[in-house]
Amino acid sequence: MTGVPLSAEAGAAAVPSLARAALTRRTGVLLGLTAATLVLALLAVVSGSVALDPVDALRVLVGMDAVDPRVELLVGTVRLPRMATAACAGAALGVAGLQMQTIFRNPLADPFSLGVSSGASLGVALLITGAGVAVSGTFAAGLGVLGRFGTVSAAALGAAAVLAVLLVLSRGVRVPAMLLIIGVMLGSAVTALVSLLLIWTDPLRAQQYISWGLGSFGGTTNQDLVILLGFTALGIVVALLSIKPLNALLLGEAYAQSVGVNVRRTRVIVLVGASLLTGVVTAFCGPIGFIGIAAPHVARRLIGTSDHRSLLPAAALVGACAALGCSIVSLLPGQVIPINVITSLVGAPIVIAILLRSKAIQGVSA
Repeated sequence: MTGVPLSAEAGAAAVPSLARAALTRRTGVLLGLTAATLVLALLAVVSGSVALDPVDALRVLVGMDAVDPRVELLVGTVRLPRMATAACAGAALGVAGLQMQTIFRNPLADPFSLGVSSGASLGVALLITGAGVAVSGTFAAGLGVLGRFGTVSAAALGAAAVLAVLLVLSRGVRVPAMLLIIGVMLGSAVTALVSLLLIWTDPLRAQQYISWGLGSFGGTTNQDLVILLGFTALGIVVALLSIKPLNALLLGEAYAQSVGVNVRRTRVIVLVGASLLTGVVTAFCGPIGFIGIAAPHVARRLIGTSDHRSLLPAAALVGACAALGCSIVSLLPGQVIPINVITSLVGAPIVIAILLRSKAIQGVSA
């Protein structure tokens, strides 16, 4: 008679214990990712054509005077903006990729699936080929009176135009997979327009656009960071406010509707937030591939849950680590490797390895 109650009592006691263990693991993973991000950020600051003393660089970062005045100038005007740009872009792409994979219940969805990045690229292509300006690195080095603001504005307008078309088309779409296909087709059509522009323009200008499209975290200034950080923070706030409906959508749209989630409105909010993050990163850094699709999968494996309360910050931190790591690797002595070359070489094997494990896919579609 006492065996069953004791067994039930033991089972009930085990549930909080398991919950505490899971919470401890998630907290440990998030703390570890935070520490890794800080270490990589410091390495990104000291890495470059001129090696810096980590202690001296750290003194500058915490607001102290450097032993060598040149270090303060280099860190403040070049290294710190580049590091902050990489961390911000990686976090934004990680969050946007997670949102896309959840809203479409597709492990292959990424921030560029909707064609927003292609729209941003079209805006820059129109600016380069139409105005005849030169683009160097991430931004325009000589855009006349528009300056760097011209490139960012053109990319933002292009991204907004594609998003507007997508939102109009989404009104007649009830199946998320159909909207994803429409986004991919729309992106392909926009990419084709960019190709036509490059064919008809001067080869030098086309090469300048191609250089921009390879991606870079360099060239940003402290003024640029204000805009980049501001829009990224806005997009992440939208993602944080969408955590509860996104968790409900993990169990399907029928369940989400049964608990009071407005699926259509949630889809629009998530699409706008993810597009904002993708568009601002593309405008400042060029179309950075693979981080957005790989970071959520890696975060899901590390954190051990699909709960967005833990998964969203983990995806942001993994994305930041990935971008910072790529930024460090790209700065080989005497040579700068485009960011997209590194993200493709590193990201593709990671995505393939994760997708070959059935549990990774089940984690999105469950």
